[in-house]
Amino acid sequence: MIGCGFVSLVGAGPGDPDLITVRGLKALQRADVVVYDRLVNPHLLAEIPAHATTIYVGKGPEFKAATQHEIEEILISEALRGKRVVRLKGGDPFVFGRGGEECQALAAAGISYEVVPGISSALAAPAYAGIPLTHRQVAASFTVITGHTAGPDSCAIDWQRLPQSGTLVILMGVRNLSHIAQQLLAHGHSPDTPAAIVQQGTTEQQMVVSGTLQNIAERSQAAGVRPPAVIVIGDVAALHQELDWFVPQQAREPLVNDPFSDFLQAPQTEAVQRY
Repeated sequence: MIGCGFVSLVGAGPGDPDLITVRGLKALQRADVVVYDRLVNPHLLAEIPAHATTIYVGKGPEFKAATQHEIEEILISEALRGKRVVRLKGGDPFVFGRGGEECQALAAAGISYEVVPGISSALAAPAYAGIPLTHRQVAASFTVITGHTAGPDSCAIDWQRLPQSGTLVILMGVRNLSHIAQQLLAHGHSPDTPAAIVQQGTTEQQMVVSGTLQNIAERSQAAGVRPPAVIVIGDVAALHQELDWFVPQQAREPLVNDPFSDFLQAPQTEAVQRY
């Protein structure tokens, strides 16, 4: 019967599993099915009930475990079976997470759903690097864009209209950082503008590379920065040296008798194929 199940689109947060919201954690703990992404911290999977089905649908720069259409079919199919489904996404479902597309698909199929916001890495990674996105003496606004579509062969970003004041936050921009810097310089930004890149923000593997708009791409490459990483461009980035408070701790202890350890080593793409 259409609508007999229920889907929760849950933001898993920026990386540290402790940063999931209380509501998101409760939804995870009572799920029948969890459909989760590549950037979800494995420790959150320990909160899934033993009876629940887990379906990995992660996407990366060079691979996809499932297409967006397949993911939407999974959510609808499981809900139509009367299941309580959690769509677990890194960050926030509505910040470059395609949560809006999934809600449209669910609404068109008559499936009841809710959105549980998560802490976006656009906010959390700079915060853990000691970079306030706004500051009364430095920046009165911030802009968040995706760097995924900012390559040299793309015209998805109107560089001319990006503000030259305030703070610019770029997600998914590591591969295109050199081109991004060139475009910002060509459209009026000063080469001395402070810049920083935060790799794996909020986690034990966090690394921060600082510089200016002129040299941040070169420094990032020299440091071996890899996704996921958040790029911050603007005067607030210079505050990293003064306000850097986060000291990555020793790696978390492995989960004892973790029922998902084998699953994490080999994601269950077979579960996707049946759809």
